[in-house]
Amino acid sequence: MSNERHSVSVAAAIVRDDNRVLLVQRADNGHWEPPGGVLELDETIEHGLAREIAEETGMSVEVDTLSGVYKNMTRGIVSLVFRCRPTTEDLRVNDEVSDFRWATDDELDDLMDPAYVVRARDAIRYNGTPAIRNHDGVLLVA
Repeated sequence: MSNERHSVSVAAAIVRDDNRVLLVQRADNGHWEPPGGVLELDETIEHGLAREIAEETGMSVEVDTLSGVYKNMTRGIVSLVFRCRPTTEDLRVNDEVSDFRWATDDELDDLMDPAYVVRARDAIRYNGTPAIRNHDGVLLVA
C-alpha cells in the first residue's frame, strides 16, 4: 500500500453572459489561470470555492454547475472546476493576483497552458455533462 496522497483543488470558471471567462494573472509567476486553489482539510468544497474566489478576485459569484474534473498525473492534484456567473464585478488585485482579464474562447490558447485552456473552454462550452480529463501539468494526456 502506498503512502502517497492526492491533493484536491477547486477553481471557478466565471463566465459572463457574453461567454467571456475571467482569468487571473498570478503574481508569483505571471501565468493566466481561472481563479482557484487547494482545499483546506477541514473545509467543504463549496466553502473552499467561495474562499478562493473571494481571496483571488474580491467578487461574488453564483455557482451554476461542476463543469469538469481534472487530474494532474505528475503531481497527484485533482481539480474540481465549477462554472459560475458573476453577481458583482468588483475585482481587486492582491498578493496572489496582479491582473484580471475577461477572455474569449478564441483568446484562451494564446494566454494559458493547454491544461488550463481546457478547463475554461469546457466551462464556456458546457453541454450538461462534466468533462473528465488528465494532464501532466501542461498538456493533456490519455
